[in-house]
Parts: sequence; structure tokens; C-alpha cells
Amino acid sequence: MTVLHDRPETRRAGRLLAAAQLAGSLGDGAFLTCSVLFFTRIAGLTPAQVGFGLTLGWAAGSVAGVPLGRLADRHGTRGSAVLLALATGASILAFLFVRSPLLFVLAASLYGSCQTGLAAVRQALLADLADPERRTRIRAHLQSAGNAGLAIGAGLGGLALSADTASAYLTVFVLDAAMFVATAALLRALPALPRTSSPRTGPPKPAVLRDRPYALVTLLNAILLLRMPLLSVAIPLWIVERTAAPGWTVSALFVLNTLVVVLLQVRVAGRLTTLGSAARMVRRSGVLLLASCVAFASSALGTSPSVAFGVLVVGALVQVVGEMLQSAGSWEIGFALAPADKQGEYQGFFGSGISVARAVGPLLLSTVVVGWGLPGWLLLGAVFLAAGWAMGPAVRWAAATRPATR
Repeated sequence: MTVLHDRPETRRAGRLLAAAQLAGSLGDGAFLTCSVLFFTRIAGLTPAQVGFGLTLGWAAGSVAGVPLGRLADRHGTRGSAVLLALATGASILAFLFVRSPLLFVLAASLYGSCQTGLAAVRQALLADLADPERRTRIRAHLQSAGNAGLAIGAGLGGLALSADTASAYLTVFVLDAAMFVATAALLRALPALPRTSSPRTGPPKPAVLRDRPYALVTLLNAILLLRMPLLSVAIPLWIVERTAAPGWTVSALFVLNTLVVVLLQVRVAGRLTTLGSAARMVRRSGVLLLASCVAFASSALGTSPSVAFGVLVVGALVQVVGEMLQSAGSWEIGFALAPADKQGEYQGFFGSGISVARAVGPLLLSTVVVGWGLPGWLLLGAVFLAAGWAMGPAVRWAAATRPATR
């Protein structure tokens, strides 16, 4: 296997991976900023239809990750990543022809499946290219590049929102598709990799579906990933409906989160040395996510806009530290517990937690947090704490069933 060491070709491959992450995230940032308004104002869908379609789309993605990852194991991760990047671009363009709920569900399912499959195969591609000691740190660099791309893309999407015309939204969709074509080109320039398994071998059912310890680790990670719709859906609704903070606080917290991840994610990941340290990092993330929930809940107790803003900033800072710990720890766990010849399949399963969080998180969190108020925040925080603490025993169980883990 070709692995990344500290050589010129290593640095080139790392730059290509980071550039591919930046390109795709830039397009996604623009798309996510204004896609809902395109679907409601231009495509003629209702907000409920958009929400339902996106939920089904990400649900389809959570199912598609394993078979797409398995195909990548058999036919090569680099080529599979290139094809999935191109397919993602095509799925974005398909949205432009949507004018009915049924077509929207079909397009959203294609989009969710391609996005989930691409994320899984890129993880497997990194596992194929990098030695185990460098994977998590390289993944942290990619996360920082991705967040920078999202921030830039969100700015471009904001320009389209300001124009609020069909042509402006069309430009964003075409830009997003073009960014995934660029992603495919960058991934194609990576070193060629051998297949990790033969197309004619392997059990009839994916091995990961019979790996109960890995399934438990994946479930706990999926619970912790509810922090994603917490930041993008629940907190904005909470700020607007339940606090005295100004509306622009939503944007300020998003920018704060992005900047902290860009600046510090690599440093946080650099603290990992073993699988045990990764589990401890996830456990600490659960504590911090609980603390952030308490802070967010407290932001609604007063009537002063400045006090509410200050409390929300404190909560956001605690939350982003918990986010970085959870991200770094989970990357190490997901990589280290997966068999070397089945990284695509296992990463597809492990990454399905993102799709599950995106599918069920918005409705669940908006009901529990915004609907229930303080009790909902405390319940959510307790769930984060329990999932973080349970990760240690789950990882030890999984590690005991592997031939060797570090």
C-alpha cells in the first residue's frame, strides 16, 4: 500500500486532499446558504415539503454509505471517489429541474447518497494513503480546510440571497456543481492505489453489519453528532424565539465556530496518541457538550440583549471545544477499529451517523430544545454526557475483538 510519510510526494498528496476538501466545501457553503429559498421561491415547494424531502434524502444517504464504501474497497478508492464527486455535481444540477415534491425527494435521495458515499470513500482513501499515526492529524487539516471553504461559500451564497433572483440562485447551483468537478480532478491527481480486496471475494453480507462492537461505537458517535443540527437548526431557532439576543447573533456564532475550528482543530488532533486517548477525548467532549447545553438554556433567563449575547458566546465557545474533541476522537476510533482491507465499507457505516443526524436531528432537536425549553436542554446535555462516557467501554470491547489495534 502507498502510505504518506514526510516526503515531497506526501506533502503534495496532502495538499491535493486539502484542496479537494476546500473546493467541495466552498460549493456546499454557497449551496446550503440559499438552497432552501430556491426550493421554496423558485421551485414552488412548501417549507414542509422541503424539510420532508431533505429528511428522506439524508435517510437514503445513511443506507447508501455501506454499499458504496464496499464497492470502493473492491474497485479502488481513488477512482470511486472521483466518480462519486462527479455524481454529486450531477445531483446538484438535478435540483434545477425539480418542480414537484416527488422529483424533489428523488433528487434529494440522489444527493444524499452521493454526498454520504463520497465522504465515506474519501475517508477510506485517506486510510489507504496515510499510515495510522498520521491519519487523524491529516483528517484535522482537511476539517480545517473544509470549514474555511464553508465560510467562503456562505459569503458567496449571501450575495445570491441579497440579489434574491432566479439567476443568482442558478449561479450558486452551477458553482457548487463546478466545485465538485474540480474536486474530482484534484482527487484524480492523487497517487494510484491498489484494490484493497478482490471483487470476487468476501461474504455475501457486509462484514460491518455483523460487527456488533463497531455498530455500538457508531451508534454512540451518531448520538454525539446531534451537535451538528444543534448548531445549524436548534440554536438559531432558540435565539430568535426564546432569547433577547439580536438576530445577527446567529451569524456571529456560526463565524465564531468556523474560525475556532480552522485555527485549533489540527492542534487538538495532535494530542491523540492511542485509541485509549481518543476514547478519553470523546468522553471529555460529552462533558463539554452538556455544559454548553446548560449555557444555551441560561441565555433565555434574562431580558437584556447584551447579557443573552454574552451567554450564547460562552455556550458556543464551550460547544466548539467539545465539537473538536469529539471530531478528533471519533476519527481516530473510526479508523483504528476498521480492518485495513475494508476501510471503505467500515467508513461508510461509521459515516452514516452524519446522515442520521441530518435526517432526524432538525425535527428532534427543534421539538426537544425549542419546544421544551430548559428541561429539553438538560435532557439533551445528559444524552451527550451518557454517550461520551459510554464510548470508552464500547471502544475497549471493540478493540478486544480486533486482531490488533493501537
